[in-house]
Amino acid sequence: MTQQLSFSGLDPESPPTDRLFLGIFPDAVAAAQIKQVGQRLRESHGLHGHLLATERLHVTLHHIGDYAGFPTDVSNRVQAAAATVKMPPFEITFDRAGSFSGRDRNLPFVLRGGDGLNALLAFQRQVFDALKLVNVVRRAEPNFTPHITLLYDDRNVAELPVEPVRWTAREFVLIHSLLGQTRHIPRARWPLGH
Repeated sequence: MTQQLSFSGLDPESPPTDRLFLGIFPDAVAAAQIKQVGQRLRESHGLHGHLLATERLHVTLHHIGDYAGFPTDVSNRVQAAAATVKMPPFEITFDRAGSFSGRDRNLPFVLRGGDGLNALLAFQRQVFDALKLVNVVRRAEPNFTPHITLLYDDRNVAELPVEPVRWTAREFVLIHSLLGQTRHIPRARWPLGH
């Protein structure tokens, strides 16, 4: 019997257990700086949410989907598409912080940026276009707001400038996230500039 999957890749009767996404992770120096900025902002704005672990700090380039079990076919298609994306290493700069609104509780408190993210936006567009060719995306245009989530909190903090955090992106990664376990497993890496 063939398992019937919804458009999202989920069996309508099975809860999601696995997530796939493509991301860029800061280098160790930038990750430590992000953690320090997050701690200062948490204290200065009276936030109570826990800071994300340093190794989980990342920019999501594209959320592939949530699945009941590891989606080998989808992973293979994503890997084939990602291998076609070519761009030299580029600088990323986050220089603002604030809450994403849109829900009543558990708001993401994030780092954001302006012109220092132009190369990241261009790169994400290339990734999106490559994924479209292997039928992995579900919309005609990317819906991408570059950010790094620092923590989740019920307080809504308006956007404010912060000490810039910079690093050079040298690779992007396919991550298999085990939902509810706060575990990110790298499945494939692609260096930039090759």
